Amino acid sequence: MAKNDPMIETRFSEAVMDFLIEIPMFDKVQADELKIISRHMNIMDFKKGEVIFEEGDRGDYVCFIVKGSLDVVKRNERGRYVVLSSLGKGRSIGEMAVIDAFTRSATVKARTETTLVILTKKDFEDIVDRYPVIGVKILKSISRLLSMNLRKTSSRLADYMLPLG
Repeated sequence: MAKNDPMIETRFSEAVMDFLIEIPMFDKVQADELKIISRHMNIMDFKKGEVIFEEGDRGDYVCFIVKGSLDVVKRNERGRYVVLSSLGKGRSIGEMAVIDAFTRSATVKARTETTLVILTKKDFEDIVDRYPVIGVKILKSISRLLSMNLRKTSSRLADYMLPLG
Protein backbone atom coordinates (compact mmCIF):
# COMPACT_ATOMS: atom_id res chain seq x y z
CA MET A 1 0.00 0.00 0.00
CA ALA A 2 1.39 3.39 -0.98
CA LYS A 3 2.00 5.64 1.98
CA ASN A 4 0.31 9.00 2.25
CA ASP A 5 -2.24 8.22 -0.45
CA PRO A 6 -5.60 8.77 1.26
CA MET A 7 -7.57 7.26 -1.65
CA ILE A 8 -5.68 3.94 -1.44
CA GLU A 9 -5.86 3.93 2.36
CA THR A 10 -9.63 4.56 2.26
CA ARG A 11 -10.24 1.73 -0.22
CA PHE A 12 -7.99 -0.59 1.79
CA SER A 13 -9.77 0.32 5.03
CA GLU A 14 -13.16 -0.24 3.37
CA ALA A 15 -12.05 -3.67 2.11
CA VAL A 16 -10.92 -4.66 5.62
CA MET A 17 -14.17 -3.30 7.06
CA ASP A 18 -16.17 -5.43 4.59
CA PHE A 19 -14.31 -8.49 5.88
CA LEU A 20 -14.75 -7.56 9.54
CA ILE A 21 -18.52 -7.15 9.22
CA GLU A 22 -18.76 -10.91 8.66
CA ILE A 23 -16.61 -11.89 11.67
CA PRO A 24 -18.69 -12.77 14.75
CA MET A 25 -16.08 -11.36 17.12
CA PHE A 26 -16.99 -7.85 15.90
CA ASP A 27 -20.77 -8.23 16.15
CA LYS A 28 -20.98 -5.78 19.09
CA VAL A 29 -18.93 -3.10 17.32
CA GLN A 30 -20.69 -0.18 15.61
CA ALA A 31 -19.94 0.76 11.98
CA ASP A 32 -17.97 3.89 12.91
CA GLU A 33 -15.93 1.85 15.41
CA LEU A 34 -15.31 -0.81 12.76
CA LYS A 35 -13.81 1.89 10.52
CA ILE A 36 -11.33 2.77 13.24
CA ILE A 37 -10.41 -0.88 13.82
CA SER A 38 -10.03 -1.53 10.09
CA ARG A 39 -7.44 1.26 9.81
CA HIS A 40 -5.26 -0.74 12.24
CA MET A 41 -5.38 -4.01 10.29
CA ASN A 42 -3.66 -5.65 7.34
CA ILE A 43 -4.77 -8.23 4.79
CA MET A 44 -2.53 -11.21 4.00
CA ASP A 45 -2.99 -14.09 1.56
CA PHE A 46 -1.55 -17.58 2.10
CA LYS A 47 -1.20 -20.53 -0.24
CA LYS A 48 -2.39 -24.01 0.68
CA GLY A 49 0.14 -25.62 3.06
CA GLU A 50 1.84 -22.36 3.95
CA VAL A 51 2.68 -21.92 7.64
CA ILE A 52 1.07 -18.89 9.27
CA PHE A 53 3.08 -19.33 12.48
CA GLU A 54 4.84 -22.14 14.32
CA GLU A 55 4.60 -23.39 17.87
CA GLY A 56 7.21 -21.55 19.93
CA ASP A 57 7.22 -18.44 17.70
CA ARG A 58 6.86 -15.12 19.47
CA GLY A 59 3.22 -14.14 19.12
CA ASP A 60 2.30 -10.54 18.50
CA TYR A 61 -0.78 -10.64 16.29
CA VAL A 62 -4.24 -12.18 15.96
CA CYS A 63 -5.62 -13.45 12.64
CA PHE A 64 -9.20 -13.38 11.38
CA ILE A 65 -10.13 -15.75 8.55
CA VAL A 66 -12.01 -14.01 5.77
CA LYS A 67 -11.57 -16.71 3.12
CA GLY A 68 -10.32 -20.29 3.23
CA SER A 69 -9.42 -22.44 6.21
CA LEU A 70 -6.58 -23.14 8.62
CA ASP A 71 -5.37 -26.23 10.48
CA VAL A 72 -4.11 -25.92 14.04
CA VAL A 73 -1.49 -28.64 14.50
CA LYS A 74 0.75 -29.85 17.31
CA ARG A 75 3.46 -32.51 17.52
CA ASN A 76 2.54 -35.61 19.48
CA GLU A 77 4.90 -37.72 21.61
CA ARG A 78 6.16 -39.52 18.48
CA GLY A 79 7.04 -36.24 16.79
CA ARG A 80 4.21 -36.43 14.25
CA TYR A 81 1.85 -33.55 13.64
CA VAL A 82 -1.78 -34.04 14.63
CA VAL A 83 -4.57 -31.66 13.68
CA LEU A 84 -6.15 -30.20 16.81
CA SER A 85 -8.78 -28.27 14.89
CA SER A 86 -9.65 -26.79 11.54
CA LEU A 87 -10.96 -23.23 11.38
CA GLY A 88 -12.93 -21.59 8.59
CA LYS A 89 -14.26 -18.22 7.53
CA GLY A 90 -15.24 -15.95 10.41
CA ARG A 91 -13.00 -17.66 12.98
CA SER A 92 -9.90 -16.23 14.60
CA ILE A 93 -6.58 -17.62 15.75
CA GLY A 94 -3.88 -16.25 18.02
CA GLU A 95 -6.10 -14.11 20.23
CA MET A 96 -3.87 -14.62 23.27
CA ALA A 97 -0.96 -12.98 21.45
CA VAL A 98 -2.48 -9.51 21.74
CA ILE A 99 -2.95 -10.00 25.49
CA ASP A 100 0.08 -11.90 26.78
CA ALA A 101 3.76 -12.20 25.91
CA PHE A 102 3.97 -15.99 25.62
CA THR A 103 5.05 -17.91 22.54
CA ARG A 104 2.61 -19.58 20.17
CA SER A 105 1.09 -22.74 21.63
CA ALA A 106 0.57 -24.53 18.29
CA THR A 107 1.50 -24.41 14.62
CA VAL A 108 -1.06 -23.02 12.17
CA LYS A 109 -1.04 -23.90 8.47
CA ALA A 110 -3.27 -22.88 5.58
CA ARG A 111 -5.52 -25.84 4.79
CA THR A 112 -6.64 -24.08 1.59
CA GLU A 113 -5.79 -20.79 -0.06
CA THR A 114 -6.59 -18.39 2.74
CA THR A 115 -7.06 -14.67 3.26
CA LEU A 116 -6.49 -13.31 6.75
CA VAL A 117 -7.07 -9.92 8.32
CA ILE A 118 -4.38 -9.33 10.94
CA LEU A 119 -4.33 -7.12 14.02
CA THR A 120 -0.92 -6.71 15.66
CA LYS A 121 -0.44 -6.31 19.39
CA LYS A 122 0.99 -2.82 18.77
CA ASP A 123 -2.10 -1.77 16.79
CA PHE A 124 -4.41 -3.35 19.36
CA GLU A 125 -2.66 -1.40 22.13
CA ASP A 126 -3.01 1.76 20.05
CA ILE A 127 -6.76 1.17 19.78
CA VAL A 128 -7.00 0.56 23.55
CA ASP A 129 -5.05 3.76 24.30
CA ARG A 130 -6.77 6.04 21.79
CA TYR A 131 -10.26 4.50 21.72
CA PRO A 132 -10.80 2.79 25.09
CA VAL A 133 -14.49 2.01 24.45
CA ILE A 134 -13.58 0.12 21.29
CA GLY A 135 -10.68 -1.57 23.06
CA VAL A 136 -13.01 -2.80 25.81
CA LYS A 137 -15.41 -4.22 23.20
CA ILE A 138 -12.55 -6.12 21.54
CA LEU A 139 -11.29 -7.36 24.92
CA LYS A 140 -14.76 -8.57 25.87
CA SER A 141 -15.03 -10.44 22.55
CA ILE A 142 -11.62 -12.03 23.04
CA SER A 143 -12.58 -12.97 26.62
CA ARG A 144 -15.82 -14.60 25.44
CA LEU A 145 -13.95 -16.53 22.77
CA LEU A 146 -11.24 -17.73 25.17
CA SER A 147 -13.90 -18.69 27.72
CA MET A 148 -15.77 -20.76 25.12
CA ASN A 149 -12.53 -22.44 24.06
CA LEU A 150 -11.66 -23.27 27.67
CA ARG A 151 -15.12 -24.76 28.24
CA LYS A 152 -14.75 -26.95 25.11
CA THR A 153 -11.29 -28.06 26.20
CA SER A 154 -12.55 -28.89 29.71
CA SER A 155 -15.37 -30.98 28.25
CA ARG A 156 -12.98 -32.85 25.97
CA LEU A 157 -10.58 -33.45 28.85
CA ALA A 158 -13.39 -34.84 31.01
CA ASP A 159 -14.17 -37.36 28.24
CA TYR A 160 -10.62 -38.77 28.54
CA MET A 161 -10.34 -38.82 32.32
CA LEU A 162 -11.02 -41.85 34.46
CA PRO A 163 -14.13 -41.69 36.64
CA LEU A 164 -13.71 -41.08 40.38
CA GLY A 165 -14.08 -43.96 42.80
